[in-house]
Amino acid sequence: MTTSPELKFNDGLSIPQLGFGVWQVEDDTAEKVVGQAFQAGYRHIDTAKIYGNEAGVGRAIAASGIPAEDLFITTKLWNSDQGYESTLAAFDKSMEKLGLETLDLYLIHWLQPKQGKYLDTWKALIELQKQGRVRSIGVSNFTIEALQEIIDETGVVPVINQVESHPYFSQPELRAFHAEKGILHEAYSPLGSGKGLLEDPVLKDIAAKRGATPGQVVLGWHLALGNVVIPKTVTESRIEENWAALDVQLADEDIEAISALDKGEAGRIGADPATADFA
Repeated sequence: MTTSPELKFNDGLSIPQLGFGVWQVEDDTAEKVVGQAFQAGYRHIDTAKIYGNEAGVGRAIAASGIPAEDLFITTKLWNSDQGYESTLAAFDKSMEKLGLETLDLYLIHWLQPKQGKYLDTWKALIELQKQGRVRSIGVSNFTIEALQEIIDETGVVPVINQVESHPYFSQPELRAFHAEKGILHEAYSPLGSGKGLLEDPVLKDIAAKRGATPGQVVLGWHLALGNVVIPKTVTESRIEENWAALDVQLADEDIEAISALDKGEAGRIGADPATADFA
């Protein structure tokens, strides 16, 4: 069976580069599709408290029979739980739903700058790591400025920043900062969330040349850039198709042509972390 490449964290541990996301997937469906993902070969699963499917993911893990040491599970702290003590309590609840003793990766889900609790929240994640309850800690939807602040204030560099990334919004400045600090760049909405990206003629042309689908070409581009990538689907054939992107070979000219599709801020689909304020 094909296995995903592993990328090294700055804490010495590593993460499977191609994972499986379950955003907007109902709990019962999550149990089913995570089981299908395991059968396809995925070992890295990305969930979050706000998705409401940690329990379903936990049931799929328990039913899989796959040893815990062979899996990589990520979940995320929701915004309403930010703050030191509330973070510790929320972590306990997530772990109970997942049915795990130790978590591979815990992320702060959004920066929430108006709330102003992200630094205390980061300190709580550091404490959870010191206790051995989570192996690696990182963030999601953080800006360069906020990353620099939590590093300066605590001396602890996040292992990863999970952000919107796809060919129309590839975030070159943020990726350069991540590379400088030793932070892995993790792409959510990697296929453009159904906003027409996969109909782009450049991607269709490359797909035809490489004997792949446009989606596989985009995932191959992410992998070539060194992004961690977590495509989400509830269709079994697409789960398998995305996994097969590991075998897609892109030429340098393909990667350059895809990177040239970047539209900057005009390509952003989701909220801007610098201003987003979700309850």
